[in-house]
Amino acid sequence: MLAPFLMGLVGGQRGIAPLAAVSVAAARGELARDNGAPRLIASPLVAAGTLALAVAEMAGDKQKTAPDRIVPIGLAVRFVTNAVAGAALSTHRQRWLGALVGGATAVVASYPGWRARTAAMPRWGQTPTGFVEDAAVLAGAVAIVRYAPR
Repeated sequence: MLAPFLMGLVGGQRGIAPLAAVSVAAARGELARDNGAPRLIASPLVAAGTLALAVAEMAGDKQKTAPDRIVPIGLAVRFVTNAVAGAALSTHRQRWLGALVGGATAVVASYPGWRARTAAMPRWGQTPTGFVEDAAVLAGAVAIVRYAPR
């Protein structure tokens, strides 16, 4: 359950990036064969769509009008997308536990991430802090998918 937990930490910062990472990995055949993900996420069309949504989320995050990640709809999206990612990083037999761990961790991790970002923004600004956060999210998501048990 380490991979779903770690991906949940990433998902607390960006809601769509973990789903995009596992979808791209599934489309490329890089996930364990007995993973608990729905087969749909392995579709190249779904991988491209989730990747586009993740890029849009990262671009939107830099806007002054971007909502806080801790608004209810943001937390709901994080739970759902990271539950799917957590299932994908688990075995078929443990998919529900992986989904719960991934989704719940993302919701909980949203709060300290939000506090850290809001504390950093007065000094460094919204856009630079967003780019730093994006880099950490991308590096984390790729590393977790790459080193997840096969």
